[in-house]
Amino acid sequence: MNNKHKLWQIFGPVICAFILLGILFLIPWHFTNSSDSFLFKASVSRSNNVFKGEKIKQAAFEKEYVPFYGSSELSRMDPMHPSVLAYKYKRNYKPFLLGGPGSQSLTHYFGMQGTSSQLTNKKAVMIISPQWFTKEGQNPAAFSMYFSQLQAVEWILNAKNSEATRYAAKRLLTMPSGTADETTKSALETLAKGKPISSNVRTILRARHRILENEDDLFSSLNMPNNVPKIQSGADKLPGTYAYDNLRQIATDQGAEHTSNNRFDISNAFYNHRLGKKEVERLKGSQKDFDYTKSSEYGDLELVLNQFAQQHTNVLFIIPPVNSKWAKYTGLSESMYQEATNKIIKQLTSQGFTNIANLTKDGNKKYFMEDTIHLGWNGWLTVDQYVQPFMKQQNQPITYNINNYYFSKNWANRTNIGPTNVSASKSR
Repeated sequence: MNNKHKLWQIFGPVICAFILLGILFLIPWHFTNSSDSFLFKASVSRSNNVFKGEKIKQAAFEKEYVPFYGSSELSRMDPMHPSVLAYKYKRNYKPFLLGGPGSQSLTHYFGMQGTSSQLTNKKAVMIISPQWFTKEGQNPAAFSMYFSQLQAVEWILNAKNSEATRYAAKRLLTMPSGTADETTKSALETLAKGKPISSNVRTILRARHRILENEDDLFSSLNMPNNVPKIQSGADKLPGTYAYDNLRQIATDQGAEHTSNNRFDISNAFYNHRLGKKEVERLKGSQKDFDYTKSSEYGDLELVLNQFAQQHTNVLFIIPPVNSKWAKYTGLSESMYQEATNKIIKQLTSQGFTNIANLTKDGNKKYFMEDTIHLGWNGWLTVDQYVQPFMKQQNQPITYNINNYYFSKNWANRTNIGPTNVSASKSR
């Protein structure tokens, strides 16, 4: 046996394995399960893998699923949660929950990449929390939890030179997870300067995109949390026929039952495990210097609005309150909160986004909040008073008037917006 034959016996199987692996990832595969049961499980899973990917979201949005963008409030799955009500009363839409702790506008913007065609002339719901609009804006560590190279490559390959593209590239360059790959980083630096990426880089990125798509197809459903039993359990607590007064009583009763051990109307579980007497004492007056009126988040929000405008997506925006008792205890300024809300509403309505549920003055209502900042029993039921009629409306083609001024530092730091024409907002 000659040396060449011996070498082939040793290294041949390894070479063949690499070739097969290359074929596996470079040839387009279609493994995504699009059955009703699988997509329902994915829609309420709040899985990071699903959020980072494309295939499952694409399959869902081609059906009756509607994206509900938000953050940690989406995990509060009491019986009045949007997914529970839609499931119980067999509505013609199904919420697809996207977001978790720390997900903000920049997270959602890149998470939207890859689903543009599925959401063109469709509907969406987005919960915007004024708490996102801190001086620091999007937390880089939280951003990395929800970010994937697939999102970045998808965006780069479709990017056209514009104010939004340059802004997004610069923002992603400030995130460690966005610059972890050298090819991606180089492409972002080029786009940030308003220049086109080279054909060689584009070829490399197309090949990577195919590999990343196949990885998404193969692995995005792994370790998917199963929240379906929570939805079913919540639905079992509701009457067979939707009646607002009955549901309001159920919500109030549940709120009273679950907030019995503290004076803030905070859920017992949250109070016991996240607060406690010592932590509560430490936090007294701790939010008196909080300011949500100056933040890079306003520019990040504008990216999301640009994406919706490109897709002609009809969006319902929900702006939640904070727990009024807790805000008073921690010193959070109500006037500052309302000023930040007015600024958000001004940015929305001036560009044609007029479907707004401004709930920021409802934080003093009984059992409206589950804890310090998250919607609870009566809060979710109130949200439904906006969501249900919004979903029933016939969807009309919509054109927005995007204004690049909202990317500017001038707007990000502007205060004294004054009263906003909230009459443009839809009311119950």
